[in-house]
Amino acid sequence: MKNALSSNAIERISASFVQLIPDFSPQLFITQAQQGIDQLELKQRVEHLIDVLARHLPEDFLQTAVLLSSIKDVWVAGDKDDPLQSFAAWPVIDYVAKYGLDHPEISLPLLKYLTALFSAEFAIRPFIVKYPQLCQRYFSEWVDSEDENVRRLVSEGTRPKLPWGMQLKSFVKSPQVNIPLLQRLKDDPSLYVRRSVANHLNDIAKDHPQLVIETCQHWLKGASKEVQWLIRHATRTLVKSGIADVYPLLGYTRLPQCKVTNLNLSSAKIHLGESLSFSVTVQSCAEEHQNMVLDFALALVKANGQQKSKVFKFKNLQLAAGEKVILHKQHQIRKITTRRYYAGIQRLIILINGESVAEHDFELCIDQ
Repeated sequence: MKNALSSNAIERISASFVQLIPDFSPQLFITQAQQGIDQLELKQRVEHLIDVLARHLPEDFLQTAVLLSSIKDVWVAGDKDDPLQSFAAWPVIDYVAKYGLDHPEISLPLLKYLTALFSAEFAIRPFIVKYPQLCQRYFSEWVDSEDENVRRLVSEGTRPKLPWGMQLKSFVKSPQVNIPLLQRLKDDPSLYVRRSVANHLNDIAKDHPQLVIETCQHWLKGASKEVQWLIRHATRTLVKSGIADVYPLLGYTRLPQCKVTNLNLSSAKIHLGESLSFSVTVQSCAEEHQNMVLDFALALVKANGQQKSKVFKFKNLQLAAGEKVILHKQHQIRKITTRRYYAGIQRLIILINGESVAEHDFELCIDQ
């Protein structure tokens, strides 16, 4: 992703501002912006480009705000088929957070205007911390905006634990303040907005599971298919965590009665890059139909020798009375940038509604 902010994006930023500022020096901007950028990670590139922009924009933020309020009219769009083309606007928008924080009455409407170029979900967070009541007043108006980007900003910008973003500690502790905003957005015609609402609730669920369950129970009454999807997406962490009350909410049996046997691995030893192949038998012990969530977890060895589990989706299982099924699964254990593997004995765990029902150890070998 960091390459979304490289030469092409820099040239687009330059070509946009040269139309707004008569004495803007495009070649100097490009030279300064490209200097050392290849050695920087994504967020570092954003900060670097903000600093370079500051050398070319008026020192008086109020003057810069006037310029930025027209940037959409001249913005040089990238390749419409490039999913990362909007990243070029990220440093332009975050410039407002860095230099406009002391001017909230100007900066907040400006972020509303700019968010269509690239979501202002990161830039708006310092304003929420410094001016919580003012921001809430704006948000209560923005939920009715005709622009889906603005409506989504209300939900995404207030997420307590937004990835890559400043954590909003007050919302982590007391997320209830945003529930009325999410309530007004849950039936939004845009999937882009509804997905953000689901992700916001999923953030809350990590610290306040009961609040999310109660909210979803309220929303489920007379819910459309779209809101039902939103609820399923919002409760995914609760499902993986085995929170008992979430299963009947989603239509699953609260306490399934079943027998789990014959957890077999095709090989007790695998090498990094290979697939862990296993099968397991599940038989219903109930006299009625049962719905359940079947997942599996890998308890992987960490650097300190302890194991840490990560849950993966297996199957939503429906069993008639006494029904028996044999299930098979392959899961590739491959090298990825976000996880480091260590050789040794690992554990496969089968979960039904979040509860461990069968376990099997296997050895992971890492070739040098």
